[in-house]
Amino acid sequence: MATSLPELVRFLDRLTRRAPLEALKAELAELAVDVEDLHPHVRFSERVYRRNLVHAGTWHNLLVLCWRNGQRSPIHDHRGSTCAVRVLAGVMTETLFSQAPNGLIKADFSRDLGPGSIVGSADSDMHQVSNLQAGNADLVTLHVYSPPLMMMGTYSLTDRLRGEEPMFLDFAEAEGI
Repeated sequence: MATSLPELVRFLDRLTRRAPLEALKAELAELAVDVEDLHPHVRFSERVYRRNLVHAGTWHNLLVLCWRNGQRSPIHDHRGSTCAVRVLAGVMTETLFSQAPNGLIKADFSRDLGPGSIVGSADSDMHQVSNLQAGNADLVTLHVYSPPLMMMGTYSLTDRLRGEEPMFLDFAEAEGI
């Protein structure tokens, strides 16, 4: 198990196929890391949440996502990829969704997760990540995608049409969609 950021990167660089969700969650759970360790990658956008690449390989992307208060992801899936998330600072609200009998999307469950919390999803799992804290509190999360998430499905609460969003290939200035 990786207990440091360099050990996590070595684990990820040794991947030769898609990592199982439970393995990624276990690696993030054992990791001794905080926001200061990732300080060069903690950059925010005032417009939308921001995705900052920490490390990339054939079978993974490691990113820090930075969320100003009120920012949220679209309702989305992780088509073809496994995703594990660790909350580094703030409180993350995750809402899980499913398809209702009439074809629309419905919220099933919502939870608030504080620093050190680990969650994961894969393939057709639908969720939304939000920063809904009181005041102006920021949220910082660490994400591992295996393999790198190239395309995600997006969903609407009011429309049966499904969307697709390509993920940015250049993360230097990448903002959330």
